[in-house]
Amino acid sequence: MNDTILKAAVVGTGHLGRHHTRILSQMPGIDFIGAYDANPEQLEAITTEYGVPALPSAEAAGEADAVVVATPTVNHRATAGMLLEHGCHVMVEKPITVTLEEAAELIAMASERNLVLAVGHVEFHNPAVQAALGLAKGVRYLETQRLSPFTARSVDVDVILDLMIHDLQITLAVAGEAPSEIRAVGVPVLTDKVDQCHAWIEFPSGLVANLTASRVSSERIRKLRLFGGEAYFSVDYAEQSVNSASLVRTESGIEIAPRIIEVAKEEPLKAELSAFVAACRGQGSPHVDGTTGASALEAAIEIRKQVESR
Repeated sequence: MNDTILKAAVVGTGHLGRHHTRILSQMPGIDFIGAYDANPEQLEAITTEYGVPALPSAEAAGEADAVVVATPTVNHRATAGMLLEHGCHVMVEKPITVTLEEAAELIAMASERNLVLAVGHVEFHNPAVQAALGLAKGVRYLETQRLSPFTARSVDVDVILDLMIHDLQITLAVAGEAPSEIRAVGVPVLTDKVDQCHAWIEFPSGLVANLTASRVSSERIRKLRLFGGEAYFSVDYAEQSVNSASLVRTESGIEIAPRIIEVAKEEPLKAELSAFVAACRGQGSPHVDGTTGASALEAAIEIRKQVESR
C-alpha cells in the first residue's frame, strides 16, 4: 500500500470531524471518497464547504482503506467495529470507547485482521510536546493544567474524558508503565457530570503526576511541565513553545541555565492524521494505538471512581 493512493473517509462531521474532513480531503496521496453524518444539515454544510462527496450511510465508508470515526463516544464501538469488519484501518477519536470491554473488543478485531486501530489523542502530536518528550530524561515530577471556559460541546462526557484524558495519555507515555496509585477529587459545576477535576498519580518508578482539568474556568490554559533530575521543561500547548532550564556545573559551582528549544510549528491534527496514514501504509509512525488509548481510558475510569467514592 506504500505506493498506492489511499482511499479515506470520515464518519461524523461535528467539531473535530469537520477538521478531519478538511485535512484528509486535501492530503497528497489520499483519494477522499466522502464523509457521513447522521445530521443531514450538518453533513451538507461540511461537504459543501470542502467540496467533498456526502456518503449515504456510515456503512458506505467501508469502501475506504482508512476511516476516521469522529462520532459521539457512545457510538465508537459500533461504528469502528463495523468498519474494521469491512477491512478498514480506523482512527477513532478519544476516548477510544465508553468501556474497557468495548476497547478490548476493537483491539482484538484490529489485531485479528492485521488492521491499524489508532486513537485521536491529538495533543500527543503537538510539536512542542514531541520536542519536550524527546529531550526530557529521568522525569520525576509532571504537572498539567488544562483549563477552558464552559461550552456546550462534549457535555455528553465528564471533564475527565473530555479534557484530562489528553494529559493522561501523555503522562502514560512519559511514565512508560501503569500507575501504582491514583487519587482524585472533582465536582460538577454547570452540568450533572464532573466539570472540574484534580488527580494525583504515582508510578512504580517514583514518578509523580499532578493533573488539573476544568471546563468552567474564566481563562484558557494548556500547560505541561516536566521536572527531571537536572532539567525542567515547560510546554505551552497553544503556543507550541517549550521553555527549559538545566543544571550546569562550572568550576565555581552549579548554575541554572536557560535552554533554547526550537519547535517547528505544525497543526497537531494534521500531524496526527499524517501519522495515521503512514501507519496504514505500513510505515513506522508515532501514532497512538488502540492499546495505548485503552490505557488512557483505564486511568480515566479509575479517576472517575476515585471522584465518585468521596
